[in-house]
Amino acid sequence: MSRKTEPNLIVGLDIGTSKVVAMVGEASPDGTMTVVGVGTHPARGLKKGVVVNIESTVESIRQAVDEAERSAGCKIHSVYAGISGSHIRGINSDGVTAIRHREVTPDDVESVIEAARVVAIPADQQILHILPQEFMIDGQEGIQDPVGMAGVRLEARVHIVTGAISAAQNLIKCVQRCGLAVDDLILQPLASSRAVLAPDDKDLGVCLLDIGGGTTDLAVFTHGAIRHTAVLPIAGDQVTNDIAVAFRTPIPAAEAIKLQYGCCLKQWTRPDERVEVAGSGDRAVRAFSRYDLAEVVEPRYEEFFDMALAELRRSGFEPLMAAGLVLTGGSSRIDGVVELAEDVLHLPVRLGLPQQVAGLQDPQRHPGYATAVGLLLLGNESRPGRAGSSTRTTGRSGLWAWLTRWIQGNF
Repeated sequence: MSRKTEPNLIVGLDIGTSKVVAMVGEASPDGTMTVVGVGTHPARGLKKGVVVNIESTVESIRQAVDEAERSAGCKIHSVYAGISGSHIRGINSDGVTAIRHREVTPDDVESVIEAARVVAIPADQQILHILPQEFMIDGQEGIQDPVGMAGVRLEARVHIVTGAISAAQNLIKCVQRCGLAVDDLILQPLASSRAVLAPDDKDLGVCLLDIGGGTTDLAVFTHGAIRHTAVLPIAGDQVTNDIAVAFRTPIPAAEAIKLQYGCCLKQWTRPDERVEVAGSGDRAVRAFSRYDLAEVVEPRYEEFFDMALAELRRSGFEPLMAAGLVLTGGSSRIDGVVELAEDVLHLPVRLGLPQQVAGLQDPQRHPGYATAVGLLLLGNESRPGRAGSSTRTTGRSGLWAWLTRWIQGNF
């Protein structure tokens, strides 16, 4: 029987540079999530996370969604879509308001969040998320839920994520041309962090590094809240291109070689380990050593981590990363990546696998599906009528509804 009318079905759509993933989840009454269908298709029409060819992107989305529908036995009507790209900006902002009746009310909280969101942003950018970090009453810091507390002056610190209006509109247009509605646009590293980070990580201080195909997304958490976000314009596609150029092989063959034989540390390989590669055009298959492959791969990954370290230092949060760094994303699936990251960053590093959902098959139990899983979890928490945390604010009434769910879900 078709499940198309079931309200407890949620769909996460991860539109990446290298692949599109449509994941269908079923929410149980106790709030747990079970994956009931997954569809994947190579992405065409995106560059560094941004749509550059609408027709190709639409076809990639349609193929992934069709596969997910067959897998789940349902008809998909709407999705929670991920967004990333070098146009993404993150800023911290403060707001302050007077407590009108000497006791904090929901209206006071709404007012202080509204005050915090009044920041100057470029005309071509729009606010995607407003994420509360903490509240203060009469100078007392670290308050998580101020409602009902006595005081005169209420302050809020928030993290605001903005993105290019055109990039968001083009992404929504591609989804809509597949006959789907967009329930929300969610920043991809925010979704990935929901899938792979534990609350203890965020309390201690942790940096998430999501290495995708076109971009590397960075998110920093301390004291349980997000503090810094950035998108680095370098990722796994550069490694694939390096391999293709170095060994004169087509891009698809280079990608396969990277995933199967790639290694970030030359000392982990031996010159006598042989790798066969298809030649471009009608050239014959050639063989080379895995050591030679590592000589191409290692410098590029070292560049990734050098850029991440520079961004982390620029943010000012490097000394606070007690939980270290968590790697996720499809391009983190390569031998030696954790060890190389530890050498460059001088932090404890681990690989982040998607968690907190049931029903994932073995092919999806790897970092490349973290964003899709996170979109399901955040989508479930933001559903109307369910206590949880949403990730976007739209207007004054929507703002308070969102903030209420955020407080209930996190505290």
